[in-house]
Amino acid sequence: MSLKKILLYASMLYSFVLTAQQEPQYTQYMYNTMSVNPAYAGQRETLSVSLLHRSQWVGVEGAPQTQTLAVHAPIEQYQLGVGLSVVNDNLGPGSQTYVDGNLAYDLTLADDTKLAFGLKLGGQFISADLSQAESESGGDPLDQNISRFSPVFGAGAYLHNRKWYAGFSIPSLIPIQYFDLETSTARNRINYYLIGGYVFEFSDELEFKTASLIRAVSGAPLIADVSGSAYYNSLVFGLSWRLGDSMNILAGIQANENFYIGYAYDTTVSGLASASNGSHEILLRFEGARQRTRSNWKRCF
Repeated sequence: MSLKKILLYASMLYSFVLTAQQEPQYTQYMYNTMSVNPAYAGQRETLSVSLLHRSQWVGVEGAPQTQTLAVHAPIEQYQLGVGLSVVNDNLGPGSQTYVDGNLAYDLTLADDTKLAFGLKLGGQFISADLSQAESESGGDPLDQNISRFSPVFGAGAYLHNRKWYAGFSIPSLIPIQYFDLETSTARNRINYYLIGGYVFEFSDELEFKTASLIRAVSGAPLIADVSGSAYYNSLVFGLSWRLGDSMNILAGIQANENFYIGYAYDTTVSGLASASNGSHEILLRFEGARQRTRSNWKRCF
């Protein structure tokens, strides 16, 4: 491989590797909790199916595009929760696809407070197609195509009741090798997640829900996200702030007890603000019937 190709190859994959080492981020993580903590499987007390699409940094060529599917349900007679998560994350010439199974075991501590322990087992397929890339001087396309499969194993704990929750997780405990250059190898780094939230109930019609997420990974800045959302009857409106990155608007509607539609818009405040038109995120969630009151399903995390 020529020096020109090596330099171009490395520069195209540089931002992809940085993103790969940090897992996909979500603004509506409070409605997509199993993606960051396997112990959440089954905690919605019914079959729950979520679809999410995120377009990040709109206007920036090759910016991340993420799609997720999460399906989980309880097995009450065994105090278990089971779930399946599929994530597709694209950035420029590279893509990551995760397929994970999640298993959670519940312990009842007192009243309605539960502690769940969860495990995640699955795999990650990572690829990069540089066949269409050309050098700035109009040289020949690169003939490099990288693909790799790695197992994924993670764990988490989730403590909660109807009013509050707290969780800690490590979604991937196994080092993942992404690709080999002629002179170097890129590997992921372990991500640590801490989440928490509380619901303030003012009346049967009005509640205020807080949520927070802290993500730490060696060699990268700390990611902290804090949000607050007002629930008025079936409408949701909220604001969130991601440290050093964005200010965000959240909105949603609980169309009925089974179907929720959520939207988030991120206004970038980082160095990408001049090039980006923000980020958009759409969430659809369908859930089966459960035995609880209208006010309870609004408070359930």
